[in-house]
Amino acid sequence: MNTKPKHLPAAERRAATVAAVIALAARHNPSEITTGAIAQYMHLTQGALFRHFSSKDAIWQAVMEWVAEGLLERVDQAASLATSPLAALEAMFFSHVEFISAHPGVPRIMFGELQRAGATPAKEIARELVQTYRSRLSRCIEQGKAQGELRSDLEVEVAVTLFIGIIQGLLVQAMLAGDLDSMRRTAPRVFTIFRRGIQTEP
Repeated sequence: MNTKPKHLPAAERRAATVAAVIALAARHNPSEITTGAIAQYMHLTQGALFRHFSSKDAIWQAVMEWVAEGLLERVDQAASLATSPLAALEAMFFSHVEFISAHPGVPRIMFGELQRAGATPAKEIARELVQTYRSRLSRCIEQGKAQGELRSDLEVEVAVTLFIGIIQGLLVQAMLAGDLDSMRRTAPRVFTIFRRGIQTEP
């Protein structure tokens, strides 16, 4: 088998590097992933890798940019197809779960960046992603309250925190069980309980 790496345009090589980091993070602690490990996974030399990135931090910045763009694009598309604010929340919930299930390295990278000491471009992108996501959820919940679909006494910030916390809880339990696909199986029942707590009583 020929393992000699193909010559790729710069944009494709950068995208392949991001994919490699996410794949490695699904099996290893992201903080322990070295540029040497990334290069080895891609069948490259570190010199070849650094022709496209100025540093390891630059690689992590590109990874977080991909995560932010990918997750927000997915939840926005799901919400845009919904017929009501509550339906949009449900669509966002399941698209988020699906994104994590399809890319298990992503939450490991997110948690790792947010826990790092000091400021880095990747950490700032992670923070901005969380803030932007919370804003989208808040807006959706406010619309649901205005339309009478969600309880008038619903505390928006609490509901947003619970929404995100449910997904994080599903993830942690799935990781502990060593069965990430369990997120997909459990998510419908969990969201049913969440929905009952926020929707207007019939």
